[in-house]
Amino acid sequence: MARTGVRDVVLLTLGWEDLPKSVSVEGASPDERMREPVPGVLLLTDGGWLLLDTGFNTALLHDPALRRRFHGDPLQRAILPGPGEPLDEALSHAGIEPDEVHAVGLSHLHLDHAGGLRHFTGRPVHCQRRELEFGLTSEAEEHALFRIDFDDPRHDWRLADGDVEIAPGVTAVLTAGHTPGHQSFVVDVDDSIGGGGLVLAFDAADLTENVKDEVSIGGRVHASPEECVEQIRRLKSIADARGYPLVPGHDPEVWPALTREMAERFGRSPAR
Repeated sequence: MARTGVRDVVLLTLGWEDLPKSVSVEGASPDERMREPVPGVLLLTDGGWLLLDTGFNTALLHDPALRRRFHGDPLQRAILPGPGEPLDEALSHAGIEPDEVHAVGLSHLHLDHAGGLRHFTGRPVHCQRRELEFGLTSEAEEHALFRIDFDDPRHDWRLADGDVEIAPGVTAVLTAGHTPGHQSFVVDVDDSIGGGGLVLAFDAADLTENVKDEVSIGGRVHASPEECVEQIRRLKSIADARGYPLVPGHDPEVWPALTREMAERFGRSPAR
C-alpha cells in the first residue's frame, strides 16, 4: 500500500547564532565559538503547508531596549539575514504565501524557535503539553523561554503528551532534555514522489558531533547528559529503522548542504 506523506520540503535558514560550542556539545571548551544556523522547515501536507519552528522575534532584536532585555547574554549573539522579517522573505523566495501556512509545529519554545509564532495567530500550533506548561512558569525565563513569544490567547494550541502524528507523514517524537517538552520530527515523503524521509532532531542534537559520538548537548533543562544521550540514541534507532538521515538542528555544514539537496530534489531554488 502506498504511503501518504509529505509532498514538498523547503528548508529555511531564519538567522544565525554566534555562541560557545559548549552550548551545543557537553564538555566543549567555552572558548571555542560557532556560528550556527537557526532552522525552519516547510512541509507540504494534506491541507497545506506545515511550518516547523519560526525563528526569532525580530521586534526583540531591532529595538535596542528589548534587545538588551531579551538578548542580553554577552556570550550569545543573534544574527538576522537582513533588515526585514526572515519568515516573510523566506516564504516569498519559496513562492509561498503566508496564508498558505495552515499550521505550525514547534520543537520547543526557546526564543530562536518560537519567536516568529506571532505571525500565525489563530492557526493550529502543535507543541508538547509539558513544554507549554513549563514555558508559563516563572522559571522558564531563566532558560530563554519568553512568554512574549508564545503566550497569546489567539493561538490554537494542539498539545501532545508524547509521540503523535501531527499531519499525514509528520510525526512529533518527544525528546525531552534540552527543554522539558522538546520534540523532534519524523518526516515521511509521499511514495508518489519517491518516498524516503528525514528525522529532524532539532535541539535534541545540535551538531553531527552529538549524533556521531553520542555526546549530549550542553544546554539542558532538568535533564542529565545521560538522559539527553538516550534521546539521541532513540532518534538514531528510528532513523536506522527507516533508512532516513538523522539531521542535527544547528549544524553549520549539514544544514546548508541539506537545504540545497532538498531544493534540487523538489525543483526549486534554495531558500535564503
